[in-house]
Amino acid sequence: MTTQHEIALLRIAAQRLADPGAATPAEAIRRLAAVQAQDYGGALTSVALRTRARTRQAVEVALDAGEIVRSWPMRGTLHFVAAEDLPWMLELSAERAMSGSAARRTGLGLDTPELERARELAVDALAGGRRLGREDLLSVWREGGLATAGQRGYHMLGHLARTGTLCFGPVRDGEQLIVLIDEWIPRPRRLGREEALGELAGRYFTGHGPATVQDFARWAELGVTEARAGLALAAPGLSRLDLDGVEHFMDPHAPDLLAACRSRARSVFLLPGFDELILGYLDRRAVLPAEFTRRVFPGGGIFRPTVVSDGRVIGTWKHTGRGARRTVAATPFAPSTGGDSAFPGGISEEIARAYATLP
Repeated sequence: MTTQHEIALLRIAAQRLADPGAATPAEAIRRLAAVQAQDYGGALTSVALRTRARTRQAVEVALDAGEIVRSWPMRGTLHFVAAEDLPWMLELSAERAMSGSAARRTGLGLDTPELERARELAVDALAGGRRLGREDLLSVWREGGLATAGQRGYHMLGHLARTGTLCFGPVRDGEQLIVLIDEWIPRPRRLGREEALGELAGRYFTGHGPATVQDFARWAELGVTEARAGLALAAPGLSRLDLDGVEHFMDPHAPDLLAACRSRARSVFLLPGFDELILGYLDRRAVLPAEFTRRVFPGGGIFRPTVVSDGRVIGTWKHTGRGARRTVAATPFAPSTGGDSAFPGGISEEIARAYATLP
């Protein structure tokens, strides 16, 4: 038996937020399996927070080196993944992804011949190690006779990424460039479907646990039957916890990781808006009190950066000012015991310190 508070602290430890962190960005991402990355800048910070170097530059160096890439491996959402893992993750999610986007393709008037023409043009433009920004690739398609307006170009890019032709790789002037997967990832891992389910489950529960099979199913965009099949394969390498009669699975070393960094795990963290500590679960109550969910997820695709203290989200934050004058503006969820809207004793100072060292 355990408590919601202990679940939260164990997750912080398992995600390597409280200890010195992973040796490299690729190692941090491999442990989590994937890191949500539609907000590119925020994702750089999320990964950096889990590494020893704690710099966004180190993450971009890993992108330039081809150690990590960015694509749509699950949930129709961009993620960072270790480069060698992308092909098998795409194969695992391909059928569901194509089925889920069929109506959108029809609405945009995109048929199979057009998508295959887009693939041919992209391969011709990128073959031989060439790299293109998104607008450059759209220009290639327009010059080849394909309309790209009204989200057609974006959907063609997503389709070719999900079907294993393109991904985002190195960075130029702050923009990730598009490359051919077959050239950019020279040593891909290839897993059968059963092996892939077990691998993904093992990675998820190791890097995100304690978590439930429903958490895993939602995160990986799997049916519960498939999620249970993956968990069954990974279970011999995992430990279990019970919370109110619900089984949670985790890395067997997570309690030791937490024991070594419990004080740090209980301190203040500033997390980007799409961080895995918040979005990596179906049930977020251990970290985010249900009554404050709309303060973090107000709707419209907005996911606000969060202030975490003692394992729980206690407010939101944002940058304010510019250049050397830039600082943090944080808003608590609840008034302090004095009735004002300030954070309770010492938290504001900890927020300032966390912001000063934020990657």
